[in-house]
Amino acid sequence: MLKVAVLDDYQKVTKKFGDWEILKDKIYLKVFNNYIENKAVLIKSLTEFDVICLMRERTKLSADIIDKLPNLKLVVTSGMWNPSVDSKKLKQKNIIFCGTDNRFHSTAELSWLLTMVVWRGIKNEFKNMEKGKWQTEIGRSLFGKTLGIFGLGRQGKQVARFGKAFGMDVMAWSHNLTKERCKEEDVKYVNKQELFQKSDILSIHTKLSERTLNFIDFGKLSLMKKTSIIINTSRGPIIKENDLIHSLENKLISGAGLDVYDIEPLPKMHKFRKLEKTCNLVLTPHIGYVSEETYEKFHNGYVLAIQAFLNKRPENVLN
Repeated sequence: MLKVAVLDDYQKVTKKFGDWEILKDKIYLKVFNNYIENKAVLIKSLTEFDVICLMRERTKLSADIIDKLPNLKLVVTSGMWNPSVDSKKLKQKNIIFCGTDNRFHSTAELSWLLTMVVWRGIKNEFKNMEKGKWQTEIGRSLFGKTLGIFGLGRQGKQVARFGKAFGMDVMAWSHNLTKERCKEEDVKYVNKQELFQKSDILSIHTKLSERTLNFIDFGKLSLMKKTSIIINTSRGPIIKENDLIHSLENKLISGAGLDVYDIEPLPKMHKFRKLEKTCNLVLTPHIGYVSEETYEKFHNGYVLAIQAFLNKRPENVLN
């Protein structure tokens, strides 16, 4: 039997969303619900497995880990892109690397939810109602404000449409963005400095790369209005974490909504968790892609990839 490991099933839903019955009697399936932080423990846990199914970038599969997994034949990632996997090492060892189908709507929806909660300053009112209090905050309207989008790809385009539906002025910039692409989406093209200076809400929708790693630092945050907020549902390291913490503590911007972090899961004693109690900061646990519709695509994608492997017809090969 093919030995299959599914990693990081935090919500314990692998069997709920995947039709594993079609692989009955063909595989031995083990689901790991908890994140394995220690590399030695991870290697020991995975040594016997032929197949590893990864949920996004929750667990890194680096070259040194791959080298110590003697039985590994197939790696399946949810989605068709996973920078946490050393694909060159997999190819070198003739290990098949493939991805699943995906849904892209839920991340943009979460981004807009964070935008509305942070901009309106409504977090305290949620708590006040639980405590029996009534009307302590004064919110702000989105109508007529400026939405700046860093990266006008699939997610950025959706968020741009949300902004226009709320009567906002929408502008965008990224390293590869052109005026022509902005014109197609009826979005104003601006330069890098204008993006930070003019945005009331700055929403991040670019990929993490060498160019974008720690790109948003203190210098760029200091260009923003003191009334502005920043939303990140893309990747944590795009923002220099300590610079954002400093900016929030010193009221250089008025708030932030974060779904992604430098270290995930976010450590229990992380400064963000403490800061959330004193600042207009809203944190979610990297759930932009976590929806029933997306999970159905991911988990059934695992099953289809393994089935294709067993039939010697691997699909969606990434390497």
